[in-house]
Amino acid sequence: MSNNPVVPSSGRQPAQRRAWSMDPGSAETVLANARRALFVMVGILALIWAIQIANAVDGSNLTPSYGIVPRSVGSLPHILSAPFFHFTWTHIEGNSGPLFIFGFLAAYRGVAKFAAVTGVVVLTSGFAAWFFEPTGTVGAGASGVVFGYFGYIMVRGFFDRHGLDVLIGAVMALCFAYQFSVLLPHQGIGWQAHVGGLVGGIASGWIFRERRASGAVPAAGRGKVRAPGQTVALPSGKKVTIDPANPRADLYKQLDDMGL
Repeated sequence: MSNNPVVPSSGRQPAQRRAWSMDPGSAETVLANARRALFVMVGILALIWAIQIANAVDGSNLTPSYGIVPRSVGSLPHILSAPFFHFTWTHIEGNSGPLFIFGFLAAYRGVAKFAAVTGVVVLTSGFAAWFFEPTGTVGAGASGVVFGYFGYIMVRGFFDRHGLDVLIGAVMALCFAYQFSVLLPHQGIGWQAHVGGLVGGIASGWIFRERRASGAVPAAGRGKVRAPGQTVALPSGKKVTIDPANPRADLYKQLDDMGL
C-alpha cells in the first residue's frame, strides 16, 4: 500500500481549476437572474434620479454636502453617498446609460455577487478620489462605479473561464472604448475615481470568481457516489479516512471490500 494514504479528517480536497465553458446555464435560471438584474438597475436609476430632482429643488446644495472632499476625515462617510449625487443634469444623463448597461451585465449572473462587486468598486473609486483628487474640490457622481462595472465585465469571463462572458466583455470594450479617454488627467473631471473604480472592478473579477471545479467525472468513478470522506480499516485494524480525490481511493476501497 501507499506510504501515506491517510488525509486529515477534515476531508478537504485539493483545489482544481475550473474548465472553460460556453454553457450559459439553464434558460429558466438565466431569465430569472436577468429579470432580477433589470429590476435592480431600474430601481437604482430611479433612486439616483429622485435624488437629483430633490437636489435641484434644493438649489444643488446636496451634492457639495454629500460629495467627497479630498483628505477631509469628516468626508470619509461620503464615499458611500457620493455615487448617488450629481452636479448637473448633463452629469447624471451622461452616467445613466452606461450605468444601466454595465450594471445589468454585471448583475445578470447573480444579484448577490453584484452587490458585493458594487461594494468593492464604491470603496475603491471613493478612496481613490479621497486620496488623490486635488485639494479644494468635491467629488461626486456614479462614474467611478460605472468604470468599476466596466472593469468587472471585461475580466469576469477570464477568471470564471466562461467563454460567453469573455465575448460580452470584448464587445463592451470595443463599443465603449472611448470611455478610456477619461482615465487620463482632464481638467474638471475626477479621473482618479475612474481609475480607482476600474481597478476595483478588475479586482472583483478575481475576488468573486467561481471556484468550483469542472463537473467532469473520471471514468473509474462514474456511476459511483462517494461520501465526502470514506472510512476504511487498515490491516492493523486502525480506521482511517480516505480522501475521495486521491487517485488511489478506488484501490483502497476495493482492498477494503476484499478484506485485505
